[in-house]
Amino acid sequence: MAKIVFIGAGSLGFTRGLVRDLLTFPRFQDATFGLVDIHPGRLEMARQSCVKLIKEGGHAAKVEASTDRRKLLRGADAVLVTILCGNCDIWQHDILIPKKYGVDINVGDTRGPSGVFRALRTIPEMIGICRDMERLCPQAIMLNYTNPMAMLCHAMQRETSINVTGLCHSVQGTAHMLATWAGVPPGEADYVCAGINHLAWYLKFEHRGRDLYPDIRKAVKTRKEVYNEEQVRNEMFLALGYYVTESSGHNSEYNWWFRKRPDLIETYCTHGTGWNPGVYAYILDCYRQGEQNWEKHFQDWLKSPDWKDPQKKAAMLRRGHEYAASIIEAYLGGEMFRFNGNVPNTGLVTNLPEGCCVEVPVLASRGRIQPMHVGELPLPVLPLTLTSAANEMMAVEGALSGDAEAVLHAICNDPLTAAVLSLAEIRKMVAEMLKVNRPYLPQFRSVKL
Repeated sequence: MAKIVFIGAGSLGFTRGLVRDLLTFPRFQDATFGLVDIHPGRLEMARQSCVKLIKEGGHAAKVEASTDRRKLLRGADAVLVTILCGNCDIWQHDILIPKKYGVDINVGDTRGPSGVFRALRTIPEMIGICRDMERLCPQAIMLNYTNPMAMLCHAMQRETSINVTGLCHSVQGTAHMLATWAGVPPGEADYVCAGINHLAWYLKFEHRGRDLYPDIRKAVKTRKEVYNEEQVRNEMFLALGYYVTESSGHNSEYNWWFRKRPDLIETYCTHGTGWNPGVYAYILDCYRQGEQNWEKHFQDWLKSPDWKDPQKKAAMLRRGHEYAASIIEAYLGGEMFRFNGNVPNTGLVTNLPEGCCVEVPVLASRGRIQPMHVGELPLPVLPLTLTSAANEMMAVEGALSGDAEAVLHAICNDPLTAAVLSLAEIRKMVAEMLKVNRPYLPQFRSVKL
């Protein structure tokens, strides 16, 4: 019987959805699901959710729960990680301090000063999870959903022997969107997507051998509802010629173009019809509401009248669009599965740094995660992608060595930060961020710059 462990199981959406997906495979209908979370209330919520899914599906699976991951990791076949180190009280400073200096960040979970400091707080815990896996389940695969994806995966892949890959739903989500814009069934679109997490590019996007980019370009230029759905990404596409994976809300803060002046934020980052929040207050409010309302959301789902309607119940138990369940099924000997994952760059993308974390096509099979060679990224998208990949490597070096100067170097070269601040201003901002994060950075001998 398979054993799957969820660390950060109190992330209701992920745990509930991924357990549902796993139960759609015969292999996992008698599995053991181990749930780990440091918050007892959220852990109990996750346990009840899994019990509900098992009962409603008529399965024989078991659920174990603990606040101590070491009690559940022994013998695990797969470990899924969805953790957050620190609550909104500390995380808000990742956005508020840069904002004070003029760096207007709206999400802050992937790169730039906000993403770097989230990585600094999270990397020690991720390495700790891998060390426990090395002792208790060394053959297990880890599937990471925690951001900042590339920096966390790079640190774990560099420092541990665990088979780690990171997953992001933006690849399949954007592919679905682009196929719809081009007027073809989403399941029939063929693509090659490569780069780094949240900055991966569709190098090819085709339908039965026909290039769909001309149709997508026409839709962006001529259909107002299409352009408004993803203003930032559509502007990037029209200028650079390739479509990027992650949403406009995220991508607006990864580059030099959209958030360096208030008028540009107003033009490109405020009025889009998709997820395109213009100001930091939006995302902070979303997180605060989540922290306050998680119990109500859980009770609404648990007691939903839809469970009593056979058709609606079937829909609630139907497999979703995340990759994880299919990857674990393949890794344990089922049908091979291709996905985009975050892996070390071993010559896979030839014009990105060797050893950085890249997001490329990967084939999962029995006991193996095999990334595919892509070659060069096109020159128009290389400067932004290469800069971000190098910054991520510098930040990880700082996190692992406790070197504040390496952290400074990563943020000095961040595109948005450099577009707004001088080097002296960046040093002052980073020093303030280091100071407020001091209790969460045990690996740093000193936080003075």
